[in-house]
Amino acid sequence: MRRLGVIVALLSAIACVQTNAVRLGAAPQRAPVHADSVLVYRTASQVPGKYEEVALLNSTGSSGMTNEEQMFNSMRKKAGQLGANGIVLDGISEPSAGAKVAGAVLGTGAERKGKAIAIYVFPDSASEQ
Repeated sequence: MRRLGVIVALLSAIACVQTNAVRLGAAPQRAPVHADSVLVYRTASQVPGKYEEVALLNSTGSSGMTNEEQMFNSMRKKAGQLGANGIVLDGISEPSAGAKVAGAVLGTGAERKGKAIAIYVFPDSASEQ
């Protein structure tokens, strides 16, 4: 029984943040990129060169069990799987205090949500600027 509790806790920790993606346009399929190599940009103007939008990313996670870093890492991992080497943040929204209280009372929790755009920054374009 104790072992089952540990397994459930581990699975819950792994599944704290879920990120889904919707591919955009006719961007070619590229080889996956390791999440550590996917750079995070706060705005599109910070991207150091020409880039192509690959996908819209949407992340959700329990506000009580996740933080912004976990949200960003989940987005980076998903972007990398799609062959993107960067993400441009659209924002992370926190549930209101009322939503957190209602979630605690009802046992449903409240969700933190994040949005970003996965991009592919062309390697030769950074040197052109």
